Amino acid sequence: MVEGFKREITELAELLAELDKGDTLARIEEASRLITDSLRSGGKLLACGNGGSAAVAQHLVAELVVRFRREREALPAVSLSVDPSVVTACANDMGYAMVFARQVAALGKKGDVLLAMTTSGRSENIAKAVEAARERGLRVIYLCGADVPRVEADVIISVPSVKPPRVQELHTLIIHLLAGAVEEGFAG
Repeated sequence: MVEGFKREITELAELLAELDKGDTLARIEEASRLITDSLRSGGKLLACGNGGSAAVAQHLVAELVVRFRREREALPAVSLSVDPSVVTACANDMGYAMVFARQVAALGKKGDVLLAMTTSGRSENIAKAVEAARERGLRVIYLCGADVPRVEADVIISVPSVKPPRVQELHTLIIHLLAGAVEEGFAG
């Protein structure tokens, strides 16, 4: 069992080392600027994902609304997966593919940012959320694994794995980098 743990840790360490190759860090920086600029201009962050990605999206929202490393003003951010009444009503009445798009339609406005997360890149409800965001003039940040779908996003941040646990671990690091950069933008 311990050998299996070591293999998992080694695999993650190798993937972490790959993140600073290519333009991934520049894309993370660009995403942090999009979020910071939106929040400074009176916009908000909407974040969505399924399963573990929903948890990671919710984690980012908590870091922005409450705090990450330092005391600062509360920042407007909403996780689209946390309201069971809205999610289940929409899933029942409109289909699960619409659970995030419907909320983007209700809450999103030009100048806001949608952060859409998916490990597989094949989630129909994430694709529809992105479409709804684009129709309403939101900026879109798209976090995914190595399989990058065709998507209309301002910033696409893909990580070098298709394994859901590794993708989610790397996405967690990325949202911490985003939270830290956005928080620095509001340091006062």
